[in-house]
Amino acid sequence: MTAALLGAGLEGAGVIVSGAAGDIGGATARALAEAGARVCALDLPGDALDAAVASLPGRDDHIALPLDLGNTGTIDAAVRDAADRLGTLWALVHAAAFLRRQAPVDVTEETWDAQLDVNLKATFWLNRVVGELLVARGSGGRIINFTSAAWMTGPMIDSDVYAASKGGVVTMTKGFARRLGPWGITVNAISPGQIETAMQRKENSAEAMAAVAANCPLGRMGSAEEVAAVAVFLASRHASFVSGATINVSGGLLMY
Repeated sequence: MTAALLGAGLEGAGVIVSGAAGDIGGATARALAEAGARVCALDLPGDALDAAVASLPGRDDHIALPLDLGNTGTIDAAVRDAADRLGTLWALVHAAAFLRRQAPVDVTEETWDAQLDVNLKATFWLNRVVGELLVARGSGGRIINFTSAAWMTGPMIDSDVYAASKGGVVTMTKGFARRLGPWGITVNAISPGQIETAMQRKENSAEAMAAVAANCPLGRMGSAEEVAAVAVFLASRHASFVSGATINVSGGLLMY
């Protein structure tokens, strides 16, 4: 355990991390595990999820939750079962998302629904069931959603539907923060800027990524681990009076 994670109050805490087989979700799951949390890794069924759970440090009782968030009808029961298996649920970190780049003229109802279902509808269902479980437990807790800088800047490079869904996440986060605050439950969102991930490398040329890095005041793209560190902070005792906030993790590329 690194010195920066000591005193976070996460030892033995049960935390559900969605998108745990991806870059940012995976880094977040590992960082929480390093801080002593027992992690429930949520992602699509398959080898990537199994490998993500197997790689988590610190404990040998982390668990997997294979779940397609596009099928929102399965979320409630699956999360309740996972919470039972965790034993002590403290936090949700919802990092999973789906992006389909299309010009507005090419957007179909199918691609609209696919992005809104995962990015916005599933966020509501996850926040609702975790909020209910935390209220019933009566010991407070944390909910951490993920949005995008596009919630403020608007869409870029044919991400109109994705940006709309992420704007909704910010609004929804504030609503749940107000509703759950009386029970000591904080609800916040993380807004990553340009982070070096497999998706970025797949969708952009090396030249485009270099241009993005040059535009950032820090002169580089961020790492998944830097985003994960913010998630650990928000899940920890150190963020006990932070709620309803959207935390900008963009290296200054976005300022407000």
